[in-house]
Amino acid sequence: MNLEKRWISAFVIIAIIAVIGLFWPHQKAVIGSQFNAVSTINYADVAWLLTASCLVLLMTPGLSFFYGGMVGKKNVISTMLKSFICLGVVSLLWVVVGFSLSFGDPIGFSIDGKYYGIIGNPFDFTFFDSVEGLPNATLGPTIPFILFALFQMKFAVITPAIITGALAERIRFISFLLFISLFVLLIYTPLCHMIWHPHGLLGGYFGVKDFAGGTVVHMSAGFAALAGVLVLGKRKNSEHIPTNIPFVLLGTGLLWFGWFGFNAGSALAANATAAMAFATTTIASASAMMTWVFFDRLNGRKVSALGACIGAVVGLVVITPSAGFVSIPQSIFFGFIGAIVSNKMVYWNKLKQIDDTLDVFACHGVGGIMGMILTAIFAEGENASLLHGGWSVFGHHMMALLLVSVFTFGGAYLLFKFTNAIIPLRVSEESETEGLDLSQHGERF
Repeated sequence: MNLEKRWISAFVIIAIIAVIGLFWPHQKAVIGSQFNAVSTINYADVAWLLTASCLVLLMTPGLSFFYGGMVGKKNVISTMLKSFICLGVVSLLWVVVGFSLSFGDPIGFSIDGKYYGIIGNPFDFTFFDSVEGLPNATLGPTIPFILFALFQMKFAVITPAIITGALAERIRFISFLLFISLFVLLIYTPLCHMIWHPHGLLGGYFGVKDFAGGTVVHMSAGFAALAGVLVLGKRKNSEHIPTNIPFVLLGTGLLWFGWFGFNAGSALAANATAAMAFATTTIASASAMMTWVFFDRLNGRKVSALGACIGAVVGLVVITPSAGFVSIPQSIFFGFIGAIVSNKMVYWNKLKQIDDTLDVFACHGVGGIMGMILTAIFAEGENASLLHGGWSVFGHHMMALLLVSVFTFGGAYLLFKFTNAIIPLRVSEESETEGLDLSQHGERF
């Protein structure tokens, strides 16, 4: 199939979705065991979650600036677009079937007499059936179910967008669209279900604590990025100077600002937990930023705006899984240790050799791993962590870490191989030399 026919096929798929959605028999939400009455809605919670959803959406354009400023001048637009396009692709997938796969009734197996899911029923909320103004009794009991679904959608949007930084300057655009569609449906949604659904395997049985997505978002994106780099291979010219550092600063500011919705919004209420998550988020990021620039200087590198921005984002990643479970002083330590480990990984020669363009695995993958380990050690509350006597919880976290790593890396590797068999992942050598802005999009920065 030539390239033009592939684009025609993609357009036909969008047309089919639009027509099916128009005639899909929509089910109305009914008050009962699954849905609460409208009177149970807390309007302070609604106002905060509406705001948090907007903040999380803003993170994806922020990520596009963050990545776009780091690449070479011939690839700025293509890199930014790959993040931005996720707002379109993933939003449609989420409405059609992604939300059902993530938060539908569990499909899985029984352990010790209890049922745990590995994926949700794809037909429960197809085309947002029953996803309306009534609160779901277990998934956000004080906010409209539609608001919960949209808040979660923004997490699904930014996850594949994070992957793009590792593949920049050499991946074909239509191949990327196919891969992120498969990634969201086959890797993100089961991982989301297993950790965040009340009866998910990792959250329900293993007791994994992931407050806002250190595992679901950052580890999955980091390991998928690593798999993509190994399948794609190195760029023809892996040496480049970042084009626009002010873009990186702007993107970092937007990410930091949006991350308050990402973490504090995950309390799903306007309450003390949201306030603590808000505080730990910004303090961990501040700690990581300062640690990164000082650590750079101790290692003979100049204090750079780029390093400060990367450090700040690493701090945000590391605190994400435990933002609502730890104290302010602990968040300082999270940022400190996370920045040092990720900094060492960024400059590790083994990773440099495989050409992860924007160090996605070193920052998001390793940051997510560190966050998960530190959460298992320090987190307070239900399912006590290691420092609070929860040896079994710590052990379960380490087993889950291994399972998630194998699942996300292995699954993404297979999806990249499958995508490459249908549509070659890499652009031609001529297109890569010319730059993807012109060769893929006919635009110039």
